[in-house]
Amino acid sequence: MAEPLFSLVFLTAAPFWLLMIVLPTWSWTRRIISSPLIAAPAAVIYAVLALPRLGELLPAVAQPTIDAVSELLATPDGTALGWAHFIAFDLFVGRWMYLDARDRGVSVLLMAPILVLTILLGPLGFLVYLAVRHLPFWKPREVS
Repeated sequence: MAEPLFSLVFLTAAPFWLLMIVLPTWSWTRRIISSPLIAAPAAVIYAVLALPRLGELLPAVAQPTIDAVSELLATPDGTALGWAHFIAFDLFVGRWMYLDARDRGVSVLLMAPILVLTILLGPLGFLVYLAVRHLPFWKPREVS
């Protein structure tokens, strides 16, 4: 079951990333991305993978050691579980970045590569955006 869910989880997030990167100013993009539910399909896949494995998952995360986490992630089920976690949370963070950038008037041409970086290397994209959002030349826009 892990392999098809591994493949499916990115497909649940890809349309939202495309909207934020390719159609950031389309009126429907903000309406769609405004819902935190866009990350729910990936989170549901995570739950489907996690709930049957709570017995092995909880000890590994409640008192994590590098060996226990490595052992968990070194299986197809663990890899799919980690991937679903990354996809769900990266999308949720990317959603916040997109909405915050639109409110601050950050250029969509600057945001596109930052969002791509967030898809590929989530925390690095997040850190870059945190630096960019505090540049003094962005002017907050009125939210309609």
